[in-house]
Amino acid sequence: MLILDILYYVFIIVASFQVAYYLIFFSQFAFQKETVPVPKNIPISVIICAKNEEENLKEFLPSVISQNYPNFEIVLINDASYDYSLEVMEDFAFKHSNIKIVNVRNNEAFWANKKYALTLGIKAATHNHLLFTDADCKPISSNWISQMSAHFSSEKHIVLGYGGYFKIKKSLLNKLIRFETLFTAMQYLSFAKIGMPYMGVGRNLAYTKDDFFKASGFMKHMHIRSGDDDLFINEIATATNTSVCVSKDSFTISHPETTFKSWVNQKKRHVTTANHYKPVHKVLLGLFYASQLLFWLSGIILLSFLFYWEVILCFLLLRFISQFIIVTYTAKKLDEQDLLPLLPFLEFFLIIFQLTIFISNLVSKPKHWK
Repeated sequence: MLILDILYYVFIIVASFQVAYYLIFFSQFAFQKETVPVPKNIPISVIICAKNEEENLKEFLPSVISQNYPNFEIVLINDASYDYSLEVMEDFAFKHSNIKIVNVRNNEAFWANKKYALTLGIKAATHNHLLFTDADCKPISSNWISQMSAHFSSEKHIVLGYGGYFKIKKSLLNKLIRFETLFTAMQYLSFAKIGMPYMGVGRNLAYTKDDFFKASGFMKHMHIRSGDDDLFINEIATATNTSVCVSKDSFTISHPETTFKSWVNQKKRHVTTANHYKPVHKVLLGLFYASQLLFWLSGIILLSFLFYWEVILCFLLLRFISQFIIVTYTAKKLDEQDLLPLLPFLEFFLIIFQLTIFISNLVSKPKHWK
């Protein structure tokens, strides 16, 4: 059959492309040994933007306050919260002199725009070196600031870290969320390692105040509801000014979404920013996703017809073995090894999930970050 012949050649091409992608791109992060620079103890401003986060502030802010670092301030941004977030911040500030509060009220031009609130917080920061996390995030170590800030240098102005999620036993949704986080981290950290940084995550990210204002802040994408982390890094990051920090003491961790609906809504906000990446990043990421989709689709169809099944099986094994080796090394670095037994299933679901999100965003898009 002509259709099966075409699918056969498509499968061979995309399977080969997938193997090459894993071995050329993703191996750069998976196999490289992490080197931790000597701590520099430079002054750091930790920036935390919160909107209706009173409970998370109570739970997680103490882990930031208790950091083992000699010179840091905490800039808490209350982004027009209508709960008791501001009161919680004020209570912490009363007890700790290194806490500064920026109270943001809704602005008609920037209503519910996190970038506007962050801009005010960055302006209020005392120090040039900024370290960002979210109100629902907890540094897993008291050396978080020390580990992340050690990567700053005269050449390195951006530090990309890893933000994971708490593990919930016997929860398939939790594994899906953590796998998506692991896979995304494997992509952006690998690209950064080969000199093509394209994004970071606001749960664990650092850059300088000078670079922020040199780029005119978020002005180029202020109209886009998300992207205060990935779009900004996509704009300013280069092969020479970006460093990667993945020592385990540098990780942050947060509570994942607990319902599928809330996770879908969260990812719908995040996915829209990818359309605004630099063309080279969109092409490389798009090709990888398209090859994933075609790999599974063509492989399943060809095997169901037993069409050259011996060849198909060989390429399937080659691709899955390459993937398993790379993902295993990556998961060990990021402490996500429990996901490995479900790797094929989680990957297949993620591909379908991303396709669904893409189609859904064409119809309906969220307008606010919370």
